[in-house]
Order: sequence, then structure tokens, then C-alpha cells
Amino acid sequence: MNVPLILTQFLDRAVTYYGEKTAVISEDRQFTYNQLNARVNQLSRGLVDLGVQKGDKVAYLAPNSLEMLEGFYGIYQVGAIMVPLNIRLKPNDYLFILNHSESKILFVDQDLYPLVEEIKDQLTTVEHIVVHYKDIETNEIDYDHWLSRFSELTFDRVELEEDDVASLLYTSGTTGNPKGVMLTHRNNYLHAMSSMHALRVSDRDIYLHILPMFHVNGWGSPFYYTANGATHICLRKISPSAIFDAVVNHKVTVMNMAPTVLNSLLQHYEENVPPIEKNVRVVIAGSAPPPSFVARVEKELGWEFIQVYGMTESSPLSLFSSIRSPFVDLPLKDQYRMKAKAGYAMIGSQVKVVDEHGEEVAKDGGSIGEVIVRSNGVMKGYWKNEEATMQALRSGWLHTGDMGTVDEHGHIDIVDRKKDIIISGGENISSIEVEGVLYEHPDVLEAAVIAVPHEKWGETPHAFVVKRSAAELSEKDLIQFSRNHLAHFKAITGVTFVDELPKTASGKIQKIHLRNDYWEEQGKTGRFVN
Repeated sequence: MNVPLILTQFLDRAVTYYGEKTAVISEDRQFTYNQLNARVNQLSRGLVDLGVQKGDKVAYLAPNSLEMLEGFYGIYQVGAIMVPLNIRLKPNDYLFILNHSESKILFVDQDLYPLVEEIKDQLTTVEHIVVHYKDIETNEIDYDHWLSRFSELTFDRVELEEDDVASLLYTSGTTGNPKGVMLTHRNNYLHAMSSMHALRVSDRDIYLHILPMFHVNGWGSPFYYTANGATHICLRKISPSAIFDAVVNHKVTVMNMAPTVLNSLLQHYEENVPPIEKNVRVVIAGSAPPPSFVARVEKELGWEFIQVYGMTESSPLSLFSSIRSPFVDLPLKDQYRMKAKAGYAMIGSQVKVVDEHGEEVAKDGGSIGEVIVRSNGVMKGYWKNEEATMQALRSGWLHTGDMGTVDEHGHIDIVDRKKDIIISGGENISSIEVEGVLYEHPDVLEAAVIAVPHEKWGETPHAFVVKRSAAELSEKDLIQFSRNHLAHFKAITGVTFVDELPKTASGKIQKIHLRNDYWEEQGKTGRFVN
């Protein structure tokens, strides 16, 4: 009889073989896998007490913490669906996501509670709000007190099928409102199996949670590190000094992070030269770094650099950039160049770069096409959005909207995005959403937003704006306006005022010309490719 691929099996395995081993360190608290499992059982009973049934959505608005980690398994034992929320959004963003997802329970960290307090009366399906670390005066449920009411004994789980939805993750797209990506137990399970192989995860690993667990490459870690009995180190607040301290104090062996965080670590190391551990793997997802950046990480810090590529819709990872055995004798400069690319397919994934006719492009490192993926990790679809699902999933392949090239060794390099998504500090930003806010300003006649390079964040939103006649609008005014109406990481960082925007015959704004104009004004030689 086949055993269904259900995510609760990962914690079961850890309890069986590593029960008395340290499972998680969260600030000054430390728990073994047996103790973590006991808390998970309490959480499951608490959810049932609140009326949660199979298929219900349970949302989490929390930093990396014990409470967030145990939520993954406590929710799945009752057959519910996890809805992790980005902690950097605005109240109205949460209002949309919570109502659209039909979330029944909301767990929220007390530091983040003000973000939902002002919109909680407009929530249509949330029946209870439970607050982590509660020491504020509210009528909400105190998590610790509530959890303590329930038994730690083995919980009688709800029966699940591997194609049941496990996670509902909201991601920015080319439309203003985010889309809810449905990932099944099978998606997440088989993705974990592929990832633990590619990243060489073992029971000797000590994993430092830097990427938030709501993040595209952050939520997989509760699965594949737990399955291997590794130790989770949770940092509620991230800073370069805190990361270096954690690496040394806990003998950390592996971390996932955005390129901007790694860049801040390099800067901090250069300025302070803190003590560091050398046996560390650093997994990076985001805009491809220059080979010199890879060289600094491996030479100055002595850490192994691993570039990966993926997206929420594929659970997320599909490519990784470790050096294969035929290339270990290449000169280091060539190896660094290879490591800076998105890489080659993980086991269980098929990845191609195709032209507009669906034919694979030449493996010459120059021919550009769209990256498409077929794997066990590809989503079930978008929640309540059949049209977007049909656009993304075609003939068995996920069309990523990312443009790339393939070199003679089969390594894929991401060169641009077909969609106008801006990736800033590892976060996706919809240019249309930003434009929509700019259009609310009374002095803005037309606006178009593109990604421009940024030393710290990789790229940030830059606006091209046509002002209304006689308007006295400054760059500073418009930047502040966007910061007042958007999460700060989505706000524009610069404005170019123009007399008109380039358009096609049908009236569509041609952003490719705006990108090229920007590069020319900056004196760059490179040009964006449409």
C-alpha cells in the first residue's frame, strides 16, 4: 500500500530518530523535537477547540519564531491550510488577503498586531485572533495561556490526501492584487526531497532562519530541515551583527537569504571583522550577482555560495548552481561565473528556455527565451482565479514570465522578466500596483514604473511621470506620497518627469524604451532586453 506524501511525516521522523535532540532555539528558549511535538499537539487541539476543520484557512502574521515553526505542523494535523502573511505589507493588503483567502483564524505577533487592529472589524471570515507574546491590552486570545490549556498527548489526525492543499501563499503579480498560490502536500513534500538533496541537508546541520518563513524560499525550511533532524535557529529580528553572533554562538552551518542581506554581511565584515565560522553554506535567491560578489563571499568569508532559482508557483526551487564534478578543475574565475547563474535543474524538475513558438533556444549563452518549468512542485493553481491559472499553466508547463539564456553546459541565466515585476530586497513588487497609487495624486497625469538598479536592494521602483498642466510637483513630494500609501519597500525611490510616455499604436506604454532611456541617462552601456 502506498504511503501518501503528507507533511506531518517530516516531524514524525524527527521525533522517532532525534527526539531528545535540540529542534529549535528561539531567543532564550530551547526545545527538543519531543518538546516541539508536544506543543504541536497542544496547538492542534486548540485549533479544534476554536472550530477549525479540514480545509479551513489559518493565517499567520509573525516573524521567524518557535510559534511560526510549530504552526506548520499543528495546522496540518487538523487538515487545515496554512496562509503565511508577508510582515511588510499595509493594513489594506492584509484586509484583501484575509478576506480573499477566507481565513478563519489569524495568529499574529504582538509587535505586528497594530497592522491588523485597524482593519479587523472589516474581516469577513476571521472568527478569532490569537496573539503571540501577548503583553498588550486587547480582547484577543493570549497564545501562551491558550496553548497551556490543551493536552500534549498524541493527536488523532484528520485523514489527508497528498493532493490536498497545504499552503496558500500570496504573491505579487502583474495585477495590483496578489494571487493566492495553492501548494499541495505533494508539492511541498517532493520539493523538500529535491531541495534537501541539492542543498546537502543532513542531521548535522544547524539552520539559521534569515529568510522569513512566509517568503518564497523561506517556508520550505520547516520541512526539509525538520525531516533530517537538523536544528532550527529562529531570529525574530535580523541585523548583520545578530547574524554573525548567531553563526558563531550556535555553530550555524547553513543559511538562506536575499542578496541584499548577504551584501550587508560583507559590508559589516569589512568594517568590523567579527569572528566567523567557516563551515557555512549560503543559499541565495534573487537577482543574479556578479562573479566578483561570489568571489568575495568564498574568499573573504570562507563560505560556500549557492545560487538558486524558483518562484512561489513552483514550491519554489527549480534550479541551483553548485559546481558539478566535470567542472571542479576549472579556473576559479570560471567557477565563480558559473555559480553566479541561476544554474541547472534540481532532481524532479524539468526546466527549459523557449522562444515565442515554444521551441528551445540555442545553448549559446546569448539567445533569449522564457523560462518554463515542469515539476512535482508546480502549484495546483491560483485560489479563486481560474483565468490566471490557465495563463500560467499551459500544456503541463509553468510559464514563469522570466527571460533567460542557456550556456553550452546547460546552465540557465536569468536576464530579464517578461512581466514588470520589481524584485527589491528579495520581495516582489507589482509595478501596476505602484502606478495605481501614483495615479491617485491629483497632479499626476500619467505614470509608468520600472525597476532600476540599487546598490543595497538590488533594484527599486522608479517612476516616469507626466505632470498635469501647471502642476508644481517635485520628486520629493511624489516619493513621500508613495511612502504614505504603500508599504515602504514598494515605494518609489526616484522620479523622472517627462512630457509624454512612449506608447504603441494601441496606446500601451512601452516600458522597454523607458528602461533604455534610463540606462542612457545613467551613462550605462548595458541595455534591458524586452
